[in-house]
Amino acid sequence: MTEVTMSYRSSWMTEELEIFRDQFRKYLAKDLAPHAEKWREQKMVDRFAWRGLGEMGALLASVPEEYGGLGATFAYDAAVLDDLESTVPELTTGVSVHSAIVAHYILNYGSEEQRKRWLPKMASGEMVGAIAMTEPGTGSDLQAVKTTAKKQGNSYVINGQKTFITNGQAADLVVVVARTGEAGAKGISLIVVETAGADGYKRGRNLDKIGLHASDTSELFFDNVTVPPENLLGKEEGQGFVQLMQQLPQERLALAVGAVASMERAVKLTTEYTKERKAFGKPLMDFQNTAFTLAERKTEAMIARVFVDWCIERLVAKDLDTVTASMAKYWCSDKQVQTADECLQLFGGYGYMQEYPISRIFIDSRIQKIYGGTNEIMKLLIARSL
Repeated sequence: MTEVTMSYRSSWMTEELEIFRDQFRKYLAKDLAPHAEKWREQKMVDRFAWRGLGEMGALLASVPEEYGGLGATFAYDAAVLDDLESTVPELTTGVSVHSAIVAHYILNYGSEEQRKRWLPKMASGEMVGAIAMTEPGTGSDLQAVKTTAKKQGNSYVINGQKTFITNGQAADLVVVVARTGEAGAKGISLIVVETAGADGYKRGRNLDKIGLHASDTSELFFDNVTVPPENLLGKEEGQGFVQLMQQLPQERLALAVGAVASMERAVKLTTEYTKERKAFGKPLMDFQNTAFTLAERKTEAMIARVFVDWCIERLVAKDLDTVTASMAKYWCSDKQVQTADECLQLFGGYGYMQEYPISRIFIDSRIQKIYGGTNEIMKLLIARSL
């Protein structure tokens, strides 16, 4: 019997990008993947990895060349996140926050001086970026932030607390969501804090998560942290909430990109395992339950891939709306968690052992339904469009 498989190529793929990816995957497998276990144990990625990614052109790919990027489209960012998740998933979350989120707040709302000051160092991996949105009492409700940035003389003085901040331990630059004015959305601004030598800035614990063990996630404290007024993003105060809303589609699509790559990797690993592992004298793949489960998961991974590729096209064309991005984030992360769970089941007891990658895929996937806006919030946004 001849095996027939469909060869699918993402619509946004180009020959130039394929050449980049070929070299990038080799670099990841040879130079970074061997360190993954160490990073999980120390709950943080070593700085040489950031600099190495910078040298490869994998950071800030969609930022113009004049600011240190490649001058490419989001398709390059998507390719980087896809390859990271497939090869060294320990890096995916941190790089996504740094490149696909923080850099674009500076690019889109920063002054020319701010762009030239921060983006080249972020592109090279010299500076690591974080964004401080979530507070202990406010999760997805960004209008309720309590951290304040009050104008005193010719400075902003920041006071407050943030939590669950990705790259929090490593960050050299933090975009802080702070209240500069009245209650509600109109009183929110984005202010950049350079952490080196910032009096009153303190990193709390590197939080002990059930998954994403190599991704440093922290509490951050601001006790009369003083920054110059030119660290405000935007021409005036009160634009922060609008800026956040404008950038969320790209953030949520980045999460969906990672979800698809994770699904595909889970199906691949499980297919290989069930063809080799035997039960009752024959490979697990020969049992209908195994074959049907993987057939379903492969189908859904393909559906997710095609949908996300279409969303990438829309984002590159500056035509991706919040509702569609919310659909991609919600559905792909839901299917990612389901795929990880059902694939782990096919590994049996071995799937529960941490030395098997499927176990890490399982625990790492769960957060995808929570951060970037919970999936319940995604459904609310989608429902409002009905």
